[in-house]
Amino acid sequence: MQSFFPAMTKIVGTLGPKSRSVDIISRCLDAGMSVARLDFSWGDPEYHQETLENLRAAIKRTKKLCAVMLDTMGPELQIVNKTEQPITLEEDTLVVLTPDQNKEASSKLLPLNFSGLSKAIKKGDTIFIGKYLFTGSETASVWLEVSEVNGDDISCLVKNTATLSGPLFTVHVSQIHIDLPSLTDKDKEVIRTWGVRNNIDILSLYTRHAQDICHAREFLSNLGDIKQTHIFAKIENIEGLTNFDGILKEADGIILARGNLGIELPPEKVFLFQKAAIYKCNMAGKPVVVTRVVDSMTDNLRPTRAEATDVANAVLDGSDAILLGAETLRGQYPVETISTVGKICAEAEKVHNQDLYFKKAVKHVGEPMSHLEAIASSAVRAAIKVRASVIICFTSSGRAARLIAKYRPTMPVISVVVPQLRTNQLKWTFTGAFEARQSLIVRGLFPMLADPSHPAETKSGTNESILKVALDHGKAFGIVKPHDRVVVCQKLGDSSVVKIIELED
Repeated sequence: MQSFFPAMTKIVGTLGPKSRSVDIISRCLDAGMSVARLDFSWGDPEYHQETLENLRAAIKRTKKLCAVMLDTMGPELQIVNKTEQPITLEEDTLVVLTPDQNKEASSKLLPLNFSGLSKAIKKGDTIFIGKYLFTGSETASVWLEVSEVNGDDISCLVKNTATLSGPLFTVHVSQIHIDLPSLTDKDKEVIRTWGVRNNIDILSLYTRHAQDICHAREFLSNLGDIKQTHIFAKIENIEGLTNFDGILKEADGIILARGNLGIELPPEKVFLFQKAAIYKCNMAGKPVVVTRVVDSMTDNLRPTRAEATDVANAVLDGSDAILLGAETLRGQYPVETISTVGKICAEAEKVHNQDLYFKKAVKHVGEPMSHLEAIASSAVRAAIKVRASVIICFTSSGRAARLIAKYRPTMPVISVVVPQLRTNQLKWTFTGAFEARQSLIVRGLFPMLADPSHPAETKSGTNESILKVALDHGKAFGIVKPHDRVVVCQKLGDSSVVKIIELED
């Protein structure tokens, strides 16, 4: 089983300087990465295009499907350091933040890319500047306390000695509303050009209100094929938390950006929010992704005990996927990090209390259940009762397979995505590849594209030929063996059927 399923929990890897060669990406795919994240808060489109071409070559080489996530920058406050000389700030000295970007950054003055901050802030507020979101190293980041607001300039007291290096530093002000759109003009430009050209599967969007998702969806709906792209809400501040329920309704999935949340929230509150948010996503049957788990693996071969426990707890809480940022982007050990996280996830899955989880999910749905919920929950129940080694689900939109995964079966779900032929009178197109890749972020769901010449819904008994292909696929990966039981979920005409088959020799 090891070769095919390092774990049921998925791993999202951010591709960057240390992880963009065909060779390294191939090894990342083999180690268990199923979604590649391209982060547009740095790097230009050409750079990311090269990375993506290498990913495509690696997919061909390893024969492993991989989804592409485009992460937008959002309204990020930044200090601009044009000289790129390191800036050292000493504890107990004063430094001024100014919106005048023509001025040069120094240890006395830091130019900011936003002019409204002085109006939103008051004496005594805390400002965080640095690369903590990328490095986790405190000496590369600084905490400031506002001592005086003077027109547009903000005078601050430096709370810890630190050296800021590089051209840009993130500025984070807790609990302040930044009056900038969630989808900036720069983001729109990237999506309109790069996103459309590459048919991205998932868009990760900085989200504060349900409206942010609606606006982004409207924007995507006018861009042709890319209107099928799933939108994941990146929750990284108090506004996002406050409006969480509304956001969850609109979004296709949730990313808990714990690096930012850890600065927004008092540290002792982070775990509670994580548990509540994951539970809500689980009950809604929407994928939830947790970030910032093994920061120390950026420079080390092994995680700390706390981090290893944290990964396991994210799995036990119900996460669908773990997102690796700096660890794979510029870390020394991208492949080892993916494989270590995969092993920890697999161990945690063994002790996940499926029975309790199943009861909660059924209770949450209530009665009467919809037709599809009833079928999905029955399929999982049957699979657990007969100790099936795998559930095979035939689907064209991916919805049925997602619902089965929502009930968190203990065995993998192979979703056989059957392409549908569509035409707009000018050309024929097959759908299916999008749906298959988008399920690569859902826990326990392993998509496989079926041959379009086999219809998904047969009027006759069964689509034996595709089932045989799916079973052969399972056998090749060692997850289906002779005498195993397999639960199959499919549509026959207008009705859905769950059946249990026992394999011959």
